[in-house]
Amino acid sequence: MTVVGCSAFAAPLAAQIGHEPRSSPYIDLEYKQEATFFGGYYIAATDRAGVAPKDGPMVGLRYDLRVGGPASLTAKFAYVQSKRNVIDPRRPEATRVVQPNASWPVYMADVGVSVNLTGQRSYRHVVPFVNGSLGIAWDWQDADVGAWKFGVPFAFSAGGGIKWVPTGKLQARVDAFTQFYQIKYPSSYYQVASDLTSVLGQDEDNRDWVGNVGLTVGVSYLFFR
Repeated sequence: MTVVGCSAFAAPLAAQIGHEPRSSPYIDLEYKQEATFFGGYYIAATDRAGVAPKDGPMVGLRYDLRVGGPASLTAKFAYVQSKRNVIDPRRPEATRVVQPNASWPVYMADVGVSVNLTGQRSYRHVVPFVNGSLGIAWDWQDADVGAWKFGVPFAFSAGGGIKWVPTGKLQARVDAFTQFYQIKYPSSYYQVASDLTSVLGQDEDNRDWVGNVGLTVGVSYLFFR
């Protein structure tokens, strides 16, 4: 009788532990691959000489491949409609900027890893995540009148965001990230102009790391279970 009584008492307790599949707030993520179109804004830091690309609208494409557990491999391409100040270091400081806010698009590509904080499931259709990536940036431009060139700097970034995953093959996501790359200055920036000023002081480094912030919203197509 004691065994029977304990079994009868334990049965309802077991039913209360966890959630029934229909009522659970956790939902398995069905698809392993995502293709995302995103748009947003790129907030650029100001470098010491004030010649690096500035803030601008950003659009791009992203691909995610879930490789196991909560982790995914990522690849991203982005375009920033940026502007920058073109300077002639030979001129006095008052007239040194020869093209203020010149159109200067910047392109970026990277690969990285993203980790879902809820594992292989969403919580009430929401998936928070963190990620990091390595890549490059470039501008397709020749050196300007002051011999400055953006080049193809190595870049790395870290960030996170939230995905909203309803039923079906579409999802929405919001991303925020910080990206770092290095600006290099030519020797002409150390030359003294007629007003006895120069763009950079003789004791200043010819390299400058800048940290830029990106905020984007995207729509993803999900495929391949």
